[in-house]
Amino acid sequence: MTGEYDALTRARLVDEPLKAERTTRGEFVRDRARVMHSAALRRLAARTQVVGVGESDFPRTRLTHSLECAQIGRELAGALGADPDLVDTACLAHDLGHPPFGHNGERALAEFADKFGGFEANAQSLRVLTRLEAKIVDGDGRSVGLNLTRATLDAATKYPWPRQPENPKFGCYDDDKPVFDWVRLGAVPGMKCIEAQIMDWADDVAYSVHDLEDGVQAGLVSLEWLDGDAERAELVALTQDAYLDVSGAELQAAIDRLRALPCWVRGYDGSLRAMVALKQMTSELIGRFCGAATRATRNAGDGRPLRRYAGDLLIPDDARAECAVLKAVAARYVMRRTVTLAMQERQREQLAELLAAVATGAPETLEPALQAAFEAADDDAGRLRVVVDQVASLTDTSALAWHQRLMR
Repeated sequence: MTGEYDALTRARLVDEPLKAERTTRGEFVRDRARVMHSAALRRLAARTQVVGVGESDFPRTRLTHSLECAQIGRELAGALGADPDLVDTACLAHDLGHPPFGHNGERALAEFADKFGGFEANAQSLRVLTRLEAKIVDGDGRSVGLNLTRATLDAATKYPWPRQPENPKFGCYDDDKPVFDWVRLGAVPGMKCIEAQIMDWADDVAYSVHDLEDGVQAGLVSLEWLDGDAERAELVALTQDAYLDVSGAELQAAIDRLRALPCWVRGYDGSLRAMVALKQMTSELIGRFCGAATRATRNAGDGRPLRRYAGDLLIPDDARAECAVLKAVAARYVMRRTVTLAMQERQREQLAELLAAVATGAPETLEPALQAAFEAADDDAGRLRVVVDQVASLTDTSALAWHQRLMR
């Protein structure tokens, strides 16, 4: 593939003429509008990010995270010469496949689907974009989802490979392989386009910084705790185990650099002054991580715009380590609280019970749009995949409502 947005990259699964009144609208602007108006994006408003839906008056959800990720990705794209609308769309779309209850729900679905192809939120996102979201059908009446351009689908593909025994992360299921192959036409196997790399870093920056902000604002995190040697050691161990396999010395240095920043908040009491300081820290950290990647990438390049497969996003080791440490802070003090772990265990049980109940009662237990797919499936694996599609499409609140209704 070239480094240009040519006819190959702008192609759609089904050809569509532009509407006469919108002939000046670019293809990637068109893609962005389709994702922005999709039901799948709206559902993210009621899916957990870190602080659960209903636990706070103003928590971040998967939707607000996606919007913030898109803003960060758009600015990074503009700075590096990639198309901002294309990256914006990829960021908006990257979490569409996430099920109710966040990564906790993903675990329950993966266990249920292990014997017929597994479950991976990023593979589910491709399925949502190219099959499940209602917008365009082909000549045979089969859904092609939002019928986005090849470049947009490629940019939204965080893991550009099918399921592999040695890797729990993957970008498509076996029955979506034909569409995946169409998306990846001409690409180097396993290589991400620059737009997907930007989306991936924007995602990391957004959730590492904003999850920290949410934890502090909710009173679950005090950054003063990181002044203690024992806490820093625990944080380093968690970071190494879950986020970044580098030396303890590198992570200790990352913590020290963060603690030395003038914007670092050491006390938060909910006052106006404290809220302003916390927002300032959030802004400074996002600028720090994005600026580091932009400078490193520009310094290594020849000045040409970075598009498609014309180059790579370079993220300095220091920035990657600092970002990983912030992820570990939210994990340690928010997601691994005793009360949270107990709640997550119950949520997994509820999703497992719901999956079994939907499977037992299908197709009647499915929404009308999925009943035909269930009845047309060739085998049990295909039918169970439709059951997964149904449960994965639910929000936190609707999953609980479905569970209550079906488990009477």
